[in-house]
Amino acid sequence: MARALTMQRSIVPLAERKKYMHKLRARRSYYTGQSCRFWVFEESEIPGAFLEFIEAADADTLARALAEAPEPVVDTSRIYQEVELD
Repeated sequence: MARALTMQRSIVPLAERKKYMHKLRARRSYYTGQSCRFWVFEESEIPGAFLEFIEAADADTLARALAEAPEPVVDTSRIYQEVELD
């Protein structure tokens, strides 16, 4: 079965950055414990513009982790399935 992924974009003011980083570490810990991978990227030209990616081996695992998350992802209905390229 193909991997599943979701993402969330956040704009964080400089004054909130330290608090946001603390939340990201907590999210990473949660999702890792739910058999998911968690990445965060910051836009090079716009400090404070972040993309969070959450990936799991399958859509069911990802959907369950999102549904039970202590801080919900904004749009949990958007789960992307990996496309196998032959």
